[in-house]
Amino acid sequence: MALSKQKRKIKVFCENNGIEKEYEPGITLAEIIEDQKIKLKHPIVGCIVNNTLKELYYDVYHPKHIKFIDITHTDGIRMYTRSLCFVLYKAVRELYPDTKLNIEHSVSKGYYCELTEFSKSIDEKNISAIKNKMQEIITADIPFVRNEIKTSEAIEVYKKHGLLDKSKLFESRKGFYTSIYNLGDTVDYFYGHLIPSSGYLKVFDLVKYYDGMLLQIPKRNNPSELQECVKQDKMFDIFREYKSWVKILEVQDVGSLNEFVAKRNATELIKISEALHEKKVANIADKIQQNIDKLRVVLISGPSSSGKTSFCKRLAVHLKVLGLKPISISLDNYFVDRDRTPKDADGEYDFEALEAIDIKLFNENLIDLQKGKEVFIPKFVFATGSRVFNEKPLSMNKDNILLVEGIHALNPKLTPDIAADSKFKIYVSALTQIAIDSHNRIPTTDNRLIRRMVRDFKYRNYSALNTIKRWPSVRRGEEKNIFPYQEEADVMFNSALLYELGVLKRYAEPLIKSVSPDKPEYLEAQRLLKFLSYFSPVPDEEIPPTSIMREFLGGSSFNYK
Repeated sequence: MALSKQKRKIKVFCENNGIEKEYEPGITLAEIIEDQKIKLKHPIVGCIVNNTLKELYYDVYHPKHIKFIDITHTDGIRMYTRSLCFVLYKAVRELYPDTKLNIEHSVSKGYYCELTEFSKSIDEKNISAIKNKMQEIITADIPFVRNEIKTSEAIEVYKKHGLLDKSKLFESRKGFYTSIYNLGDTVDYFYGHLIPSSGYLKVFDLVKYYDGMLLQIPKRNNPSELQECVKQDKMFDIFREYKSWVKILEVQDVGSLNEFVAKRNATELIKISEALHEKKVANIADKIQQNIDKLRVVLISGPSSSGKTSFCKRLAVHLKVLGLKPISISLDNYFVDRDRTPKDADGEYDFEALEAIDIKLFNENLIDLQKGKEVFIPKFVFATGSRVFNEKPLSMNKDNILLVEGIHALNPKLTPDIAADSKFKIYVSALTQIAIDSHNRIPTTDNRLIRRMVRDFKYRNYSALNTIKRWPSVRRGEEKNIFPYQEEADVMFNSALLYELGVLKRYAEPLIKSVSPDKPEYLEAQRLLKFLSYFSPVPDEEIPPTSIMREFLGGSSFNYK
């Protein structure tokens, strides 16, 4: 006797309203929103499904735990920004089909873009035309459509549409299938998901900025308002300087980087990158030596995993070459005892807060040293959360110069008692020089997060899970305590190296894969794994022992204790 088929249903739990409900397999996330009448404060742009990000047309076939997100979520603002970049590309392509759009880097609270192969310098009139075309596309509310096709077919599609950097990227990535996005008749690829349609992109601006344009996006926590444009001339100059070197090596994007590694020897890339670093450090040392009559303190700041410590040690070597006798002090040794450490909004110790530093003792020590007095410098013991004092006193003479390294070094509140003309301020950060392709930039924060993950595991026995979990707090501290003062620097040093993500890939991937799917951090872990998948591995044997990379990988000839 034939058995009748029982129709199977799936259970879906929605975190937004606490409701678990049964559905027919194949229902889309958009249909669930409509069925449960889910509303957030701002329009829903995506969904976290079993701790994995999905677009709203995703089909649900198995039991799921879901959470819908809007632009105020970290991944929500990423989806918004990518989608806005696609609209910008479509507008440029329709108005100026013979030009190429490059979305280069984040600066001044926006995204700097240039048009290459343009017949003239871009002016306000051109930018106004592009902005108006973008608004037309947004008003038309065109859906973003993603399709999975064979990589070999995608490569040909990208070539046909003149997206040669994308075709080169996927020739080196070698996946069987590849995503391809359409916005009407415009084709593109983006690293990460997009929002449902162009009509969601209500808030944006496009303004003239240097030789190009600045794409402005909404504030994440207040999406009805734009991020304020904060002039960052020194930061922009550093990007521009390194851009010229990238062009010389012909490795402006990941596809060309992978091609360079495959066809030539990665050793050449390592040597050139390290030589550039060496030249920059030497130039900075020369500037200090030229003003040594009045300078007594060099203040070195930068965000987490920017390579401040290694830079400080390399600078000390170059200063010695010039006949100076540098003395290095780390601000970490001036942490207050653990019971006096402030806490953040989550109740965790806030080591990024300025109040975590004993400012009074630090200034007393600096003044005494400049007066030629002997000083007993503290040493903070992280295991006990308290400090001890070195048994041997420290003193300075006319040949000495003090190097102070720490995240708060450029904050004027750290050194209120030190004369301004006796201070030389340096900002260090890993400002990634290359992009995934012309429309997909590499966030500096991703570079630093991967550096920190590798170092945390090697030297602090922290898992990737712990590093990812802590990272939002670190970023909040940087936004509050470091970035507002970066333009105060006398010079900036870019610690990023062209080859480094290919090296870090080998160390970071196994660590990231250890994050289990039941953890909220799995969402970020999967994003980072996809990011690293674009890079061909680079061997690290040729990296010199004085490289900034050795601070994270090990094998340095510097002592970091």
